[in-house]
Amino acid sequence: MIAPVLIFAIGNESRGDDALGVKLLRELDSWLKAGSCYEQFELLEDFQLQIEHVMDMKDRRLVLFMDAGIDTSAPFTFYRAKANEEQVLYSHALAPESLLKVFEQFYTEKPPDVFILCIRGEQFELGEGLSAQSEVSLASAFEFGKLLLTNPMAAKWENICNYEEKRTSLADN
Repeated sequence: MIAPVLIFAIGNESRGDDALGVKLLRELDSWLKAGSCYEQFELLEDFQLQIEHVMDMKDRRLVLFMDAGIDTSAPFTFYRAKANEEQVLYSHALAPESLLKVFEQFYTEKPPDVFILCIRGEQFELGEGLSAQSEVSLASAFEFGKLLLTNPMAAKWENICNYEEKRTSLADN
């Protein structure tokens, strides 16, 4: 059976803050395993998105992509992904929005609801660890991620899109 919610982390642990998505995924994995609803989720990680990842999205209700961003508002942003209308060049590194377009082209059906949690990163140099500020952002994103996964419904998630510092509870929406 395919889990209804896919959580997909993108990042490279050898490039400093680029590891934020992967580290968040692992923290959420431990948290989910301690709870009673682990079977609702499948967790995946990779260095970058590729066209083959549309197969991972098939038959899902929700997909959450987690990644680090350079120009992201601190500590993170959360928003719904929309398929972009740009030509997809079928390269190795794709944005989630490009994957949505590939999904529609490949399966000729509507993709699942897709959201992005982007954590602000500061340093992305090869061989670096997480920056001090990114550790703080990661902790904040982890608390937010727990709220999301407690209520894995697109309507609830949609109500808190563009979430930054307002600290809205999912229960309030």
